[in-house]
Amino acid sequence: MAMSDAKPEITTTEFDVLDVIWDDYPVTSSEVVKRLNKRKSWHDKTVKTLLSRLVKKQVLGFEKQQRQYLYHPLVGRDEYARKETSNFVTRLFKGKVAPLVAGFANEGSLSKEDVNELKALIEKWENDND
Repeated sequence: MAMSDAKPEITTTEFDVLDVIWDDYPVTSSEVVKRLNKRKSWHDKTVKTLLSRLVKKQVLGFEKQQRQYLYHPLVGRDEYARKETSNFVTRLFKGKVAPLVAGFANEGSLSKEDVNELKALIEKWENDND
């Protein structure tokens, strides 16, 4: 599942649909509605519109089986997260990660576990880049 560098903009509601599809696929539109309704109330027609948009944006693909469409992601969750993270850091922090982490640290949002994971990532990066 490869995402091109010119990634399409995905709205929050489109992301909600994509998120439940990443959990398990291929999936029908009615199954997507059922999964989404566990979080909040969604209308069938709204979900079908969002599925259509995601297909048009080449984020979802589908196969027609008899009278149903089975949807599957064309972009992986991890790949999407990397692209979004990079875009976010570039837009808000001019490509620098330190101010982002500092913001969490200053807000008291970092747990001891978060700090340990960050230290491990930095140590791995240092070992790999020496």
